[in-house]
Amino acid sequence: MSKAWIFQGKPEIWDVRAGVNQFETMNWGVDNVFSPRRTVTIFGALTATLIVIGTPVAGPWDDGVAAIQRGDYATALPIWHRLADQGDLRAVVYLGYMYQNGWGVPQDYVAAVSWFRRAAELGDTNGQNSLGLAYAEGRGVAQDYTVAVSWLRRAAEHGDAVAQNNLGWMYFYGYGVPQDFVNAHMWINLGAANGDPEHLKSRNFVAERMTPAQIAEAQRLAREWKPKRER
Repeated sequence: MSKAWIFQGKPEIWDVRAGVNQFETMNWGVDNVFSPRRTVTIFGALTATLIVIGTPVAGPWDDGVAAIQRGDYATALPIWHRLADQGDLRAVVYLGYMYQNGWGVPQDYVAAVSWFRRAAELGDTNGQNSLGLAYAEGRGVAQDYTVAVSWLRRAAEHGDAVAQNNLGWMYFYGYGVPQDFVNAHMWINLGAANGDPEHLKSRNFVAERMTPAQIAEAQRLAREWKPKRER
């Protein structure tokens, strides 16, 4: 019998073309593999992060954002490449999403993973989260839940809220780790600390399947948790 699994990808797709933060919901049904499904549900599992562009900074990055807002990928792409070559990890991850989504380039999951890995290995939590999801989905790499968990954990332990939520769902379903509702709740609760409504729904969904003692233990672990410092 197939496992009831829903994957809500939150790109947190920052739709710079529209100039608004649009959360595009991409749900996934799993029967040992992740497969696209477009059914909207009230809760999610893994959330995929596309770079959320924060306060604009004048210069090439700003020019690239403006180009994307116009739908001018041909202009944006070399800007991201130049910034990536200069060590801007935001641009490195963004290039991964350009290839993953086929924005101005042929869609290429293997190329996307190479960009995510480059950022992840340099310590960027968006890159680590995105690489973890690539392994969880089997997009551009062989599906490997254990490796997925290792990358998600690296980002989660440094305080990335999206990765914390994702890691929690891996514990909830027992993908790459033994199934553990206490750890699932703890990580999702940490991810919900910024008040994200979807993360709060996720936390409540998990809590409904736990005993009061389990919830109390998860809450204690969340209170005592501290992010790892960069070396």
